[in-house]
Amino acid sequence: MSPLASVLSMACAFTVLTLGGTLAQDHVGNRGQGHVENHDWYEKLKQPGSNASCCNGTKGEVEGDCRPTRAYQKDDGMWYALLNGRWVPVPPRVVLKQLAPDGNSHICASKGGMIYCFLGGSPKS
Repeated sequence: MSPLASVLSMACAFTVLTLGGTLAQDHVGNRGQGHVENHDWYEKLKQPGSNASCCNGTKGEVEGDCRPTRAYQKDDGMWYALLNGRWVPVPPRVVLKQLAPDGNSHICASKGGMIYCFLGGSPKS
């Protein structure tokens, strides 16, 4: 392999690794982040104790109330999730008793931070 081909091969590998890291980003619960990719099943989620949707956002314009996030559960069963980059306690009344199709944690919340629905990941993400 010529030196130029070797350099180009390494550059391509670096680009793939860099882009792969970007696509597999660490979710921090930012509004709109990951909403479009998951909108089809988000719109089927219902707020616990009601028939109201968890997802009141749009798909084409992104915006969305629901998005992937990171979360953990303490020994007492209380969930904590990243919402707009901050760890917040998740009220037990909004925790859905199901898993997301991707097995990760997801949160649906208003711009002001009111949480409508939450799905904890498995294993705890």
